[in-house]
Amino acid sequence: MGVTSTMVRPETSNERRSRGSRQRRRQRREAYLLLVPALIPVLIFSVYPLLNGIYLGFTDSRAGLNRTTHFTGFDNYVRLLDNSRFWESFKIGLVWAFGVTAIQFLLALGLALLLNQRLRMRWLVRTLALVPWAMPSVIVAIMWRLVYHPDAGLLNDVLTRLHLIDENINWLADFTFALPAVIAVGVWAGMPQTTVTLLAGLQGVPGELHEAGAVDGATAWQRFWHVTLPQLRPVIVAITSLDFVWNFNSFGLVYVLTEGGPGGKTMLPMLFAYNEGFKYGNFGYAAAMGNAMVVLIIGLMAFYLWTRMREAE
Repeated sequence: MGVTSTMVRPETSNERRSRGSRQRRRQRREAYLLLVPALIPVLIFSVYPLLNGIYLGFTDSRAGLNRTTHFTGFDNYVRLLDNSRFWESFKIGLVWAFGVTAIQFLLALGLALLLNQRLRMRWLVRTLALVPWAMPSVIVAIMWRLVYHPDAGLLNDVLTRLHLIDENINWLADFTFALPAVIAVGVWAGMPQTTVTLLAGLQGVPGELHEAGAVDGATAWQRFWHVTLPQLRPVIVAITSLDFVWNFNSFGLVYVLTEGGPGGKTMLPMLFAYNEGFKYGNFGYAAAMGNAMVVLIIGLMAFYLWTRMREAE
């Protein structure tokens, strides 16, 4: 009886490469199939509205049933160039965004430095610092409207008791104080996320650098300026950029506080576009305003990031 033995032919390098290529293609197909459920909501609720908004900016779309929309090219943008009220609101928006972002950063940096120290009950202070962040912007605005109330507000009461004012001030209706009052609310509402981000950055700074600086005789200020700030630069660039975009696009907070008044002194460009679209029904013109703001903000942010990158280099 003979025993038949079979020899397995070794796999060639070309066959191995072909098999590996098939496996990679199959893995990519499986990955794409797993991504589809996540991509569909993004396409429906983010990409499509964005593209539709861009398209509306080039049409004469208006509110109403059975209205025919026509493609008008750059007519809305030509009209926008002559709209002095919109550009005035854009200036107010820049003052608001730069003011809130700068004050937020300075106060948040000081608070982050404090919370980074070994203090008693530090966990409680860190928790309380997040309270404004946990509150909806509408609730924050209603609360501050009560604080700023001209007759029963806490702020006027405190200032009167301290003999700093002789008569009540209508903070949100005064041409002088309305914008600073709204900026103060924006700073209070947006400071927590800046504080948390900077605190995370501070905790990532190596302690050895501060120890080496102390050994070399550097003061606390010198260690902060030459050690802490350079280490925090990437975090600072990221959070200030995000804060500026968030603040410029603010809507709910200012809308509930002043609705753009008094006399347009707090009329941010987002409020102006909202009124144009949903108060007057000019959807196409309002979309053109939104498109213009996006382009201008991208330009400002690109310039800011470019200057920061040059400084880093």
